[in-house]
Amino acid sequence: MSSFKALRVHQADKGVEARIEDMRVEDLSEGSVVIRAAWSGINYKDALAVTGKGKIMRTLPLNAGIDVSGTVETSEDPRFLPGHEVLVTGCGLGEVHDGGFAGMVRVPGDWVVPMPDGLDLRRAMAVGTAGFTAGMALVRMEQNGQEPGHGPILITGASGGVGSFATRLFSRAGYSVTAFTGKTDAADYLQSLGAADILDASQVDYGKRPLEKAIWGGAVDSLGGDALTWLTRTVKPWGNIGAIGLAAGIELNTTVMPFILRGVSLLGINSVECSRDLRLAVWQRISELLQPDDCDAIISGEVGLDDVLESAESLLARKARGRTLVRLA
Repeated sequence: MSSFKALRVHQADKGVEARIEDMRVEDLSEGSVVIRAAWSGINYKDALAVTGKGKIMRTLPLNAGIDVSGTVETSEDPRFLPGHEVLVTGCGLGEVHDGGFAGMVRVPGDWVVPMPDGLDLRRAMAVGTAGFTAGMALVRMEQNGQEPGHGPILITGASGGVGSFATRLFSRAGYSVTAFTGKTDAADYLQSLGAADILDASQVDYGKRPLEKAIWGGAVDSLGGDALTWLTRTVKPWGNIGAIGLAAGIELNTTVMPFILRGVSLLGINSVECSRDLRLAVWQRISELLQPDDCDAIISGEVGLDDVLESAESLLARKARGRTLVRLA
């Protein structure tokens, strides 16, 4: 099999160095399914990994990219045949296993998801880990009793990749969505995704009482820190909070009162490590809710491997909106 290009991250004197290299399939991490990659996408984790601004990769050198879509090249797993369109998100890809920013990817069969109905290789990566995480929040919250009649869903970090998909998915599922954002120019974009209301993050008083006025039926939070603390105090009785990120901090300074007096549930959303059954169920729910133009609306641009580093820096500087795709074919 011929060589291919990969964005590979190496240990360097002062952090890491990401560079494009020629590789062969036999150089990749072990696996039973070889995928000829077509698309990937730049997630927050990817940006931290390739710039070295976060310790995402637990072994080096390693190909970056926690998502990939493509066609099966060869397979030792009878569930997948050459030519099948498939995707992989999470599962340690780009963290402990050679990732999706490469022309070829080799992974265990249990990581591979057949292309869901209604998606294609490009749109699957518009969804990627960002959309999958948002979808998992929806599925887990609904498993725990969330329903549209309970009240509005607040989405923090709403203009980011996960927030964009959470806004769209919850809206499609019949919820009234309030988009919480610090980007004053994002209102039109968020309303186009289905947000019924926009909440300017800079205008919010988080308060200090153990319980504040109950406003939200539930929430999806990508910020952590003070914002998540505030949500625990303002979600209505028996509402759910899907905790998906820590962009504003890892601390959570709250009390037990929201949980024992209002029955609020704080659900941790781990899109990397989950059962295969849950993974397939989430992709099924996403494919049922999303329409083809939903993915297109969230794609902000496309880059090749040469431009991943620049795009990663832009994402970390909070200059990016929606999803940036990486062309691999």
